[in-house]
Order: sequence, then structure tokens, then C-alpha cells
Amino acid sequence: MGMFDTRRNGGGTGKVYAISRETVPGRVLTFSSYPGALTSGDDYYLLSSGMVSMETTIGNSNSDLWRFVQPTVSVLEGVRSVVANRIAKSGMEWASTFATYNSGTYNNEWMIVDYKQFQRGNRNLKPGLLVVLEQIPGMVTYQDLTALLQTNTYFASYNVAYFPGVFNASGGNEMVKKYGDWFSYNYTARANIFRRDHGNVRDIDSMMKLMRYNDYTKDPLSRCNCTPPYSAENAISARSDLNPANGTFSISALGHRAHGGIDMKLTNFEMFKTMEMVAIGGPTYDNLPPFQWSQSDFASHISHLGHPDKFMFKPIRYNGTVPAAAYP
Repeated sequence: MGMFDTRRNGGGTGKVYAISRETVPGRVLTFSSYPGALTSGDDYYLLSSGMVSMETTIGNSNSDLWRFVQPTVSVLEGVRSVVANRIAKSGMEWASTFATYNSGTYNNEWMIVDYKQFQRGNRNLKPGLLVVLEQIPGMVTYQDLTALLQTNTYFASYNVAYFPGVFNASGGNEMVKKYGDWFSYNYTARANIFRRDHGNVRDIDSMMKLMRYNDYTKDPLSRCNCTPPYSAENAISARSDLNPANGTFSISALGHRAHGGIDMKLTNFEMFKTMEMVAIGGPTYDNLPPFQWSQSDFASHISHLGHPDKFMFKPIRYNGTVPAAAYP
């Protein structure tokens, strides 16, 4: 059982305060971040409460919903996620905590995996293993989707709302009617690729291969009504920098832009016991040329101070060294 992310470590010195595990279940966190930051900018957390929390962003195309974004009686997403990560003991408790004082800003689909509910070798998954939450302005929906995970053997998240109520309220149906299946949950390119290829995962290496997958010039699921007839956006790990600037694309999201997957993180049942994860930085280069600023037309107008020129790094395994003691 693993938790994986395809989107985007921090340290410091200071005082240490001992807090009992009974008071704060999530007293130890391993997360992707930056030096000095107290939260994960891309929301990928391993928690000593025995859980993993992570999200992918979902859009809102319904401008009427922005009236629900109010400066009072709301708490920003970063604070609510930190509180839920610290005090929740289960996925449903995490969701109910996070849902309180919804700000309607930074709207995401959260996935909470409770490894306390996972038994290795038992194919009958225990309820509470996977809880999914979606937030948009004025609405938070969450549900235990362990049964769906049992049936499908995977749950994939790709920036489109899963729950019909959230999808409809945020304008998803209108976007599908106007622009086609690229905006749908079941038939957007990444949904089709995950559905076809998830069964190829057998180990860490094959999981990494799937999460970094992009073979857009050859994969029929990457094709579009475009010139050329494919887009590097239509892949698990997008590389829209590779789309030609002089191409013709049915929607701007499929065209040439500084956009794509910039890292991959994963953990599994065994690594999680010591709060470990595998991570790789930079856009995918498995079947593609690595991203290089000196070869990119974005270099002249996008700040990249302090960046390396070429993003061609090997995976690293972060050794958390701190056991998730609340985890049985």
C-alpha cells in the first residue's frame, strides 16, 4: 500500500518542546517543503498519527462561488491543514477538522490514507483506510472511499473534482460541454492513462515510472485536436515546455507554457514505519530531454535565480529516522 504524488525538506534550529503522544497524535511530520517553512507548499505529509495526507488542486470555473470567500469566519487552508495534521487520529476526523471554517481559497482534493487500517496480505481493506475530501468556496465534501479503492485497486487524483456535487457546483459540466472531455473526471487524459497503466505497478521502480510517465509523441492517449496532433500536457507528468510555441491547440492548457510536473514523492507501507519517502526533483526526463534553462525560451522572462541549468537528478530516499510511534 503506497501514497504517491506527482506535483511539486526544511530545517532549522530552535527550542524543542515535548508534547505527549496522547495530546497531539501528529507530533512528528515528514513533509516536502523549503528551508524555514512550517508547512508543505505542495501538501505532502507523513504523520506520526499513522496517516499520510496529500492533495491535488481542483479548479473553480463558477464565478458565482467567489461570494462565499469572506475575510471573517474562515481560516486559510495552510492553517487548517496543519491543525488537522496535528490533532486528527483518523481520516474522517482529519476531514471534519479541516472542513471547519472553510476559507474557499486554495481549493483542493485531499486524500488521507490511514495506515493503521492497513493489514499487509489482507486483500479485504478495512473501512477508514482512504478518506477523500474536496473543498471549493462554500462547500466541503468528504467520504470514506475505501470500498472504491477495494474495487478499483487504486484511486487517482488529477486536478478534477471526483464528487459530482463539487464537480457540478464548480462549473465542471459547463466546461465539459464547452471544451470536451479534457475537463471531465473520467475521460481526461490522465484518467485514461491511469486506468490503462495502473496494473503495471509491481514495485517502487515501476511506481516511479508511472508517476513520471510522459511519452506524448507516441502515446495515443496524448493526442489532441492540435497541430502537432499531441500535447505534452496529456501525460501523468506534464511537460508543456516541450509543446511548440508556434503550434495550434484547441485549448490554451494544451499549448506551450511554463507548466508541468516538477517532482515526484512516494512512500509505502514499509517506508512509512520510519517516516521515509522517495523523492525526485525536476520535470520528467525518462523518455524526454531534461529541462534546461539555457535551452529554454522561458529563460529570458521567468526568474530562475539560484536554479541549476539542467534538471537531471536521481531519486533520493529520505530517511526519516523517527519512527511513527503511534503506528502499530
